[in-house]
Amino acid sequence: MNTVKPKKNLGQHFLRDENIARRIAESLTMHGNYKTLLEIGPGTGVLSKYLMDKPEFEYWGMDVDAESVQYLHAHYPGFAERILEVDFLKTPLEDYFGTEKFAIIGNFPYNISSQILFRMLEYRQQVTEVVGMFQKEVAQRVVAGPGGKVNGILSILCQAFYDIEYLFQVDEHVFTPPPKVKSAVIRLKRNSVEQLPCNEKRFFQVVKMAYNQRRKTLRNALKALQVNWNELPAEISGKRAEQLSVADFVRITQQLEE
Repeated sequence: MNTVKPKKNLGQHFLRDENIARRIAESLTMHGNYKTLLEIGPGTGVLSKYLMDKPEFEYWGMDVDAESVQYLHAHYPGFAERILEVDFLKTPLEDYFGTEKFAIIGNFPYNISSQILFRMLEYRQQVTEVVGMFQKEVAQRVVAGPGGKVNGILSILCQAFYDIEYLFQVDEHVFTPPPKVKSAVIRLKRNSVEQLPCNEKRFFQVVKMAYNQRRKTLRNALKALQVNWNELPAEISGKRAEQLSVADFVRITQQLEE
C-alpha cells in the first residue's frame, strides 16, 4: 500500500514538509519526565518517523482511519502493535497507559482539535506535555490572555492547568490537500497546580456558562447560579467572560461554595 487518500469527513490535511515535521518533533521538552508519547492522527507517518527515532520514550499512535493504520503497519512493522485503529476521544487511555505520565503530539484534525484539548483536560494528572498543530485561530484562542476578543472556554480551562506557548505559524501549501486557513503549532506544559482551590467541576460549569453568553455581563450570564456579588471585588460583576482571568473564575466558584 503506497498512498493514503485524505478524507474530508475526517478533517485530514496530511503534512508533507519534512522540516516542519522535524521541528514539531523537536519541540518536545520531556517536561514532566514522561516515558510514553502518543501521536493522534499519524496519517501517513510524516511526523511519526521523527518520533519513532527518539529512544527516550515509547511511541504510540492512534488513528480512526483504517487506511492510515494499514499504511503505517506496512511501512513501520516494528511499531505495528502500538499503532492502533481507535478513536482517541472515546478510548479509555488507562487501558494502554495505566496511571503513567505521557505526552500528546500531532498534526491534529481540525474538526476535533478542541475536543482533543477537552479530552487532555480529563487526563490532566497524567498528560504533562502537549505539542500540537491547530488551525491558527484555535491556537491563538488557547494562548490568549484576558481582555482579548479571541479567548474562550478553552483559554481559561487549559491555562488553569497548563503553561502555553505559541511556537510558530505554518502556511497552507505544506499540506495535502491545502486547508483554507493558516495553521500554528503550540506547546502546553503541565503547571504546578495539582488541584484548583475550589470545586473543579463547578469551576468548569461557571466558565462554560459565562462564555456561552459572552456578550452579557457576568451578573446576567451567571444569573441562574445566584452568585452573591457583594462578596466579590466590585468590578467583576460588570465584566464579560473574556475580561476575566483564571483567578477571577476561581473566586466566583469559591463564593458559590460559601
